[in-house]
Amino acid sequence: MGKKSDSVKTKLGVIGVGPRGRGLFQLLLTMEDVDVIAVSDLYEDRMHDATQDAKEAGKTIPATYRSYKELLAQADVEAVVVASSWTSHIEIAIAAMKAGKYVGCEVGGAASLEECWELVRTAEATGAHCMLLENCCFGREEMAILNMVRKGLFGELVHCQGAYQHDLRDEVALGIENRHYRIHNYLHRNGDVYPTHGLGLPAACLNINRGNRFISLTSLASKARGINAWAKENLGPDHLAARSNIALGDVVTTMIQCANGETILLTHDTSLPRAYSRGGRIQGTKGLWMEDGNVIHLEGASPAHAWESFDGYKEEHEHPVWQKFMQEGVQGGHGGMDYLCLRDFLSGVKTNSAPSIDVYDMASWMAITVLSEQSVRFGGTAVSFPDFTNGKWIERNEDMLAGTF
Repeated sequence: MGKKSDSVKTKLGVIGVGPRGRGLFQLLLTMEDVDVIAVSDLYEDRMHDATQDAKEAGKTIPATYRSYKELLAQADVEAVVVASSWTSHIEIAIAAMKAGKYVGCEVGGAASLEECWELVRTAEATGAHCMLLENCCFGREEMAILNMVRKGLFGELVHCQGAYQHDLRDEVALGIENRHYRIHNYLHRNGDVYPTHGLGLPAACLNINRGNRFISLTSLASKARGINAWAKENLGPDHLAARSNIALGDVVTTMIQCANGETILLTHDTSLPRAYSRGGRIQGTKGLWMEDGNVIHLEGASPAHAWESFDGYKEEHEHPVWQKFMQEGVQGGHGGMDYLCLRDFLSGVKTNSAPSIDVYDMASWMAITVLSEQSVRFGGTAVSFPDFTNGKWIERNEDMLAGTF
């Protein structure tokens, strides 16, 4: 498949139209160059709601399938967005690539290293493309910071931090009632089950899989108390979430060592009362930025030993993608990052070119869940990180997030 004419609509399928998938589906309905012609979900009511969304938007009424395999068999579906439960993402992405589809896959943690390897080998064997739809890579602050890193304003990078810090006690505790898969992971897994939101910016800044890579990690998990306590107080002591043994520690910390000597600290913190934060920190030989507090300190520019607001720097070093986006009018979910992420994905589909966040990134980022589980299980023992590129990281030099959107 070569480059398509801009006047030809891209025909998509969406697999999984629960809360996240439906949000993406509704956003795709606003795009004039896209037709969502098929959806799949295990629940009939969710597919019905998606169909109603299409009717109200005056767009194509999609075919509906209980089985994602039936959707993949629909020949005119060119590409799929996978927004199903976490542990089904890689399985479906593999099947979609084997069916010749361009894949955009929502985030989460892998279930095994074996499936990560199969994901990579399927992409290499079929020539199909798979993009991890990590929307947080496309946020205004994140892209401004990346632009500053590329300009050398932080000097040589030494340490980065990222996190998923979000009070999800109600979502987790009510997971059975609301048919949300997150609860099942919390009941049975202990590690960083959702690593990619905080990892995207450090990985881009440090050129992971493009001249650098993760080589090892070590993780520790605190005790689990938050979900039980919240459920007992708000749902009653007899509620399942109040009585269940939650495996996932309330705060999981993971330290990653990179081949070029940098370290990355990741935090997963969703079971205690807190404000939302992705805990971003980018630190180099000339200064650092921290998301919490919206502050920056650059040697030679900032007052000695003092913080400055990041606001002025963000405007001065606005990423070109965001300059254009703001001129044309920001749209889409999560402050615009969802829209930009989907447009980057669609750019790859239209040109049949490698995506910004590719299959090697997807395998590496999602594997952190499995590796952190292993490390936690053995008291924080260092775990070696697989090289999913099989050495190609040494020679790869393309810039992540340099797409045309």
